[in-house]
Amino acid sequence: MKTVEGLIIKTYEAAVSLRSLKDAQLKKALRALADELEKSTEKILAANRKDLARVDSANPRIDRLMLNKERIHHIAGSIRNISKLTNPSGQVLTSRILPNGLAMEKIAVPLGVVGVIYESRPNVTFDIAALCLRSQNACVLKGSSEAEHTNKAALTLIRKVLKQNGINPNCVTLLPSDRETVQVLFTATKYVDVLIPRGSDSLIQYVRKNSLVPVIETGAGVCHVYVEKEANLNQAVSIVVNAKVSRPSVCNAMDTLLVDETVANDFLKKLQLLFAKHEVEIFADTKAYRLLKGYPYLQKAAPEDFSREFLSLQCAVKVVKDIDMALAHIRRHSTKHSESIISRNKKHCERFLQEVDAAAVYTNASTRFTDGEQFGLGAEIGISTQKLHARGPFALEKLVTEKWVIRGNGQIRN
Repeated sequence: MKTVEGLIIKTYEAAVSLRSLKDAQLKKALRALADELEKSTEKILAANRKDLARVDSANPRIDRLMLNKERIHHIAGSIRNISKLTNPSGQVLTSRILPNGLAMEKIAVPLGVVGVIYESRPNVTFDIAALCLRSQNACVLKGSSEAEHTNKAALTLIRKVLKQNGINPNCVTLLPSDRETVQVLFTATKYVDVLIPRGSDSLIQYVRKNSLVPVIETGAGVCHVYVEKEANLNQAVSIVVNAKVSRPSVCNAMDTLLVDETVANDFLKKLQLLFAKHEVEIFADTKAYRLLKGYPYLQKAAPEDFSREFLSLQCAVKVVKDIDMALAHIRRHSTKHSESIISRNKKHCERFLQEVDAAAVYTNASTRFTDGEQFGLGAEIGISTQKLHARGPFALEKLVTEKWVIRGNGQIRN
């Protein structure tokens, strides 16, 4: 426990040095990190294979854990994109001179030390390090034991590049993956400014309930796509398949499909042909079950299935009477992550956008776009589903707080 606290304290102390670094130095270090990552592809993949060997191949989370050459190339590209973004720290937000001559500025400044607890996905290690460095924040990372070898290899590479570029390597710290580490993080209020859990709903709720450090939730996604009666059905099929199949293990994948009863028969006939090719298991309500009879991967839905984040090639399907019923269902089951309506009725689309309370709300598009990189933000630490400080992709622009700077020449308050 003392070792973990010692690592956190070193990161806290290193964070001070980041605040005085020149922007050019930070950008150069990130470009060097991207280059070094691509040069070290085989080393990272070798470590990743050790982690993959310990996981059941049937576990849907294996996709989150797995790296390959293409994914590493993508991570390197993301780091380069982050290096090109404007550093939010140091930006003057407000400037004025008071009648008494005091010159006041409100300036965006780094949060300080960002703690992140995350599961499986080793790409998150690089994303967080790059985002924090670009915004002049230090970070302490607590990954899962599933990705232990990959995360250690990643941190060795990151710290090597930082040292080569004159940056204190303690600015990025990987904590031990055991459970005791989490308890130390929860009470490190003097050294960690914010704690961000990224992973399953159970992890997020556990951190939320137990941490004394302020928590920003990157919420689990129970994402809906509603096919309204005036939808272009061919377009709707394309969107629904993309939302479910393109990357089923991520939080912005569709979990529940709502279909207007007027078009349910025609739409589900079209959809099941493509879903069957991908072996998507459907948990259907009574009406949808009857319409899908004969579909090879069909189950009757239990009530709890409509509140599940599946993270796999599974989804719930419900036939609804109209938009009122669809909106009521979403209000009851949504985790306020990403929701979409497919319709050519502009009035209903606008109503959906206004009434649905979520971080990202779509018309005629896949929920899979809820992503920091897709939104032009470089990358993100996670998708925030809460309303304080940040909502949606928790990216570079949100890794700052504010500081009031006042310059005087002897003023005193009467």
